[in-house]
Amino acid sequence: MRFLPTSSIQSHRDLIAWKKSMELVGEIYRWTQSFPKTETYGLISQLRRAAVSIPSNIAEGHARLSRGEFRQFLGHARGSLMEVETQILLSQLLGYLDSNQSAELLERVAETGKILNGLLNSLKHGKQEGRTANP
Repeated sequence: MRFLPTSSIQSHRDLIAWKKSMELVGEIYRWTQSFPKTETYGLISQLRRAAVSIPSNIAEGHARLSRGEFRQFLGHARGSLMEVETQILLSQLLGYLDSNQSAELLERVAETGKILNGLLNSLKHGKQEGRTANP
């Protein structure tokens, strides 16, 4: 089964999940600028890579030709989101983020997760927003 974009969703850039995850990436980059330079190839790199993986997987999945493949990539995005959550908590534990900074980032993670889960659920129930089945 092939899925084609409709007028409401022209590309992955129209997806709220992609937009929110891009905002999260920006925040991660902003906050990790103040991390110690000794973490450049450690936690900074890992946290940024996991964050970038979220919108990247949404975009790649949206470009796939089947609902199942899209769901698979959204699952990868969700996994990366949980990596980011864990690394934010670790950053707080290590003293690189204070509790307010951590709470702000975790709130963005939670919001992105809810939207991502909603998109996944819509695909499970055959209501993929922005796409229609082509027989």
